Amino acid sequence: MKRRFTRPWAALLFLGLPFAAAAAPFTPAGDNEVVERLPSGNNDPSVRRVESLRKQLAARPDDAALRLEIARRYFDLAMAQGDPRYVGYASAAIAPLAQSAAGNAGYWTVRGLIQQYSHDFDAALQSLAKARELDPQATEPTAWRSAIYMVQANYGGALAECTRLVPLAHPLHAQGCTAYVQASTGQLAPAYEALGKSLAAAGPVAPELALWARTRLAEMAVRLQRWPEAEAHFKEALQLGVTDQFLLGAYADFLLQQKRPAEAVKLLADWERSDILLLRLALAGRALNDSRAAGWAGQLRDRFAAAARRGDRLHEQEAARFELDIEGNPAKALALAVRNYEHQKEPRDAEILIRAAIAAKDARPAQPALAWLRTHGYQDPALSALAGQLGATGPRQ
Repeated sequence: MKRRFTRPWAALLFLGLPFAAAAAPFTPAGDNEVVERLPSGNNDPSVRRVESLRKQLAARPDDAALRLEIARRYFDLAMAQGDPRYVGYASAAIAPLAQSAAGNAGYWTVRGLIQQYSHDFDAALQSLAKARELDPQATEPTAWRSAIYMVQANYGGALAECTRLVPLAHPLHAQGCTAYVQASTGQLAPAYEALGKSLAAAGPVAPELALWARTRLAEMAVRLQRWPEAEAHFKEALQLGVTDQFLLGAYADFLLQQKRPAEAVKLLADWERSDILLLRLALAGRALNDSRAAGWAGQLRDRFAAAARRGDRLHEQEAARFELDIEGNPAKALALAVRNYEHQKEPRDAEILIRAAIAAKDARPAQPALAWLRTHGYQDPALSALAGQLGATGPRQ
């Protein structure tokens, strides 16, 4: 059986998850409910394909395999396009299977993916464990469990899942999993070298796997301050032709860090539907004094306000960065970053928490991020410098 390769690290690690438009995932009431015609529907073959499958489902509503394929395609679209409405459609597709699919590994896998998208990480871990129990040879549940553990800074749990992948997955996939854990726990340079050698030795691989490895290498090279190597990895990943908003966001951050905002704007053209990428457009536009920057910021302001009214906490990391870097409101940014860090403990979560604490002149709320940095030996000169600034800030009296 051919095993699916996915990019769980990419999906989870980029500021939580991809969220876009002005809505959290919405579940339609039934298979035939048309909520909205999305702009990409007329041009994107992936969207056209899933719409064709939905038409087949109308004639075969009891076809469990078809429901799972539709749900999975919608989830993949959400990961690539950054639109959470696709996750709502995926949830609707599998909802009728809840009572009949107890022994279906595919159902539990898709259910787990949807749960982690909503940050219900504990439930997602349980669903993915059930999927693996039903299909011990499947790689995907194990890869996603490792990714979730990484978000929770449970590096021992993540490494155990990587070890499980070794006999099941492509060697590059398994090596990449292990390298990512090592790079987060004080072994950055060896992890970078090992993953680079593994990629070179892998020969031709699926574009998605190559993209994932190149993006990981680029991120590690940034932390090692090997700027030309980082850019080379980013560009080689882009040349693979796989739509991936995580890659676009990571490269845009690199370009902003390198003070090349014009290139970031060009890179992210036509990506306003994704909050992750729209934020970077707004940041780049502001750096350029671009006439569109105010409009981009206004769109984000409306989206985050709508999310707050709904009680939607999925955007808090992005919202914190928006409040700090666009709105200039460190107190609000710090409150958002603190709440975000309760559930997500990735480096970018720690970074915005520390930066907001520095700006608010209050070190106390960021102590958990400092403890994480000390405990696990995470290596990043930029983050270490921020931690040093925070240490000089002291608690607010």
